[in-house]
Amino acid sequence: MDILTITDLKKSFGDKKVLRGLNLSVPKHSVFGFIGRNGAGKTTAMKAALGLLKPDGGEIYCSGEKVTYGQTKTNRYIGYLPDVPEFYPYMTSLEYLRLCGEACGMSKSDINLRSHELLSLVGLKDEKHRIRGFSRGMKQRLGIASALLNSPLLLICDEPTSALDPVGRKEILDILLSVRERTTVLFSTHILSDVERICTHVAFLNEGKIAVQGDVSKLKSMRPSEEFIVEVERPEDTQKLLQAFKSSVWTGGNVLTFSGRKDRIFAVLKYITEHQIPIQKVERMEPTLESLFLEVAKS
Repeated sequence: MDILTITDLKKSFGDKKVLRGLNLSVPKHSVFGFIGRNGAGKTTAMKAALGLLKPDGGEIYCSGEKVTYGQTKTNRYIGYLPDVPEFYPYMTSLEYLRLCGEACGMSKSDINLRSHELLSLVGLKDEKHRIRGFSRGMKQRLGIASALLNSPLLLICDEPTSALDPVGRKEILDILLSVRERTTVLFSTHILSDVERICTHVAFLNEGKIAVQGDVSKLKSMRPSEEFIVEVERPEDTQKLLQAFKSSVWTGGNVLTFSGRKDRIFAVLKYITEHQIPIQKVERMEPTLESLFLEVAKS
């Protein structure tokens, strides 16, 4: 069953058509990567799903209920982390979560229990400093905690890792992956390695429409890679192969990358056999979301 369904969503700003009939289905308890270039309309679609932006056409349903602009009843199912979350800088993490809980109408006992549980989850349990001294990564973690406070069925995150260093990105991705059993995660990004790492499902937004969407493993298997690598034992043999196969690429060490179908593999293996070149391995490279995205973007 899908937690979020968007059908034929359209939105323009002046004469600029941003969404041109977007269709999107997010399964329950998935980690869903919403991929698109900067300015592709990811944030526009998310704000429409939150009832914060009036579409020009189409319908949105969250947990079976229709989303209506300005009437945000469906937001009781949703936790939201914007790309640049804002906080009251003079508060501590615990004080801020208590304020959010009161705004949501939660009881004091539930606020206290959930606040301590979530601060532990995001690694801020022992942080006593005011928010004004937080790094960007700490603010993102606090933003996730506040978005999860009322136990939402859907957690929407807009570019949660875009401005973080590699350590900060890993921390945020680990948190998003860890909450999958308790909620559905939908996050927008243009960083494909983040999607490869944690997502179960993905959708590619291109020119205002969803070009491809579905289970990550199934999408990758539908487009098998035409690249393979060969690792030889002796450095001098890499030069022989580079000269014999001009389109091959040296990728460091004794490893070469080749592109082509089965006949290409057979040709390389035949050359290796005829010239008695000792090899360590021959391996077909797995298809990547990057190659799929580039294919979609060019079409």
